[in-house]
Amino acid sequence: MPLKKLIWVGTCLADLKVFPEEVKDEIGFALHEAQMGGKSRKAKPLKGYKGGGILEIVDSHDGNTYRAVYTVRFIEAVYALHAFQKKSKRGIATPKNELEMIKRRLKVAEQIDKDLGEKT
Repeated sequence: MPLKKLIWVGTCLADLKVFPEEVKDEIGFALHEAQMGGKSRKAKPLKGYKGGGILEIVDSHDGNTYRAVYTVRFIEAVYALHAFQKKSKRGIATPKNELEMIKRRLKVAEQIDKDLGEKT
């Protein structure tokens, strides 16, 4: 299987760049596995989303939790949708504002994928 493109949506790449090196390595490796058609052992379905193909990578470093969300739902590429540090200490649920950001970026990814498909 050829390596799929990786497309960063919104500020996802810039947000990821401020993470600790160890976290960036974990997330980068998981995204590369997705590009090759596989799934990282650290990737799991994002709760709150019906249907498959929306995954999150959760990694901890120095007592902080970092998350990256991506989708393999579309044909043309793997889309990195959002990267953030979870700040809430109440539970493990993804905060509503973060879910809204993911939802908006998923719509952008859908349009990008459609446009890419029309070019081929």
